[in-house]
Amino acid sequence: MATATPGLPFDAAAARDVFDFDTATGVRPIRNLRARRYCVITPCRDEAIHARRTLDAVTKQTEPPARWIIVDDGSTDATPQILAEYAARFPWIRVVRRPDRGVRKVGGGVVDAFYSGYDTIDPAEFEYVCKLDLDLDLPPRYFELLMDWMEASPRIGTCSGKPYFHPDGIGTIREQFPLVDTSELVGEKCGDENSIGAVKFYRTSCFQQIGGFVREVMWDGIDGHRCRQHGWIAISSDHPQLRFIHLRPMGTSHRGWLTGRARHGYGQYFMGTTPLYMLASALSRMGHPPVVLGGLAILYGYFRSMVARLPRYGDAEFRHMLRRYQRDCLIHGKSRATARLNAKQAEVWKGGPRVPSRAAPGSARHHVAVTASASGEAAGLS
Repeated sequence: MATATPGLPFDAAAARDVFDFDTATGVRPIRNLRARRYCVITPCRDEAIHARRTLDAVTKQTEPPARWIIVDDGSTDATPQILAEYAARFPWIRVVRRPDRGVRKVGGGVVDAFYSGYDTIDPAEFEYVCKLDLDLDLPPRYFELLMDWMEASPRIGTCSGKPYFHPDGIGTIREQFPLVDTSELVGEKCGDENSIGAVKFYRTSCFQQIGGFVREVMWDGIDGHRCRQHGWIAISSDHPQLRFIHLRPMGTSHRGWLTGRARHGYGQYFMGTTPLYMLASALSRMGHPPVVLGGLAILYGYFRSMVARLPRYGDAEFRHMLRRYQRDCLIHGKSRATARLNAKQAEVWKGGPRVPSRAAPGSARHHVAVTASASGEAAGLS
């Protein structure tokens, strides 16, 4: 069976020069006459420490976004002032302010904030849409190369690079991109079978066809499986030119590593992961920070949710496909199982129609809203 694994259409040794631009106006010489349009949507809260790093990284892209909607989810630090400063300098940056809820909400709360921005745009105006966190540092060609990759492989629905972070938590060191030498960094344990939650770059037609993001903790895992369900390919690459810096390591949670890992366990339960696969996954993570305890916390979150009989993702066909895939992963390995499934699902891929008109702000037409009687937060996993 064919592997159906898309290759990269660029070479790490062939890096182009980054164009200078006017920092006062954000005007940049046009280097790509195709004028590929993408919209970035960033939910954020209290990111004053890292915000400028991400803002500079995006505004200095070789192909900057046509629009960047930044949703301030009730920040109480200097984040609003920083966002206002950049919005005044770059006309394609827009800030949406949400009221302070008194706490940072992960999972469904992040997706709620994302849709506060998404519902203000007309998706038909953009070929691509990206959910981007405000605690990242990206290489200057990041979005250019992702679009090159997707144009070369039409079935790619979502893709990303791989995140790295400093083991001591220092986020002030400036790395030299591309990240060829990562000996001083730690790579986050992210599989190749999905794009990374901190920077999900989507073909708009794919995002619409899968129904967008689910408002639950495992939203950034469910979406990749939904892509395969519709014949799309979800993928991430550790290519040096796509590696980026995560200034706040994934899965740490605003309440600590262990809470974040327990929340991940709940999310896996909600998605429909089987106990056997969960055991194998948790064991494979025990060598990553926090060593051993992180894997145990994942198992705690999963089996606590099972004992409590918390709600699960409501699509039975999805859960059936997921369990077949996970069984194949245990037998053949994740890379081979993913390639086999991608090849099989090619027959159902239709490319995904674009929504021709705009939905009213605040509508639910563009996304799947999953209501659970007990969320990860309610289960004490926030």
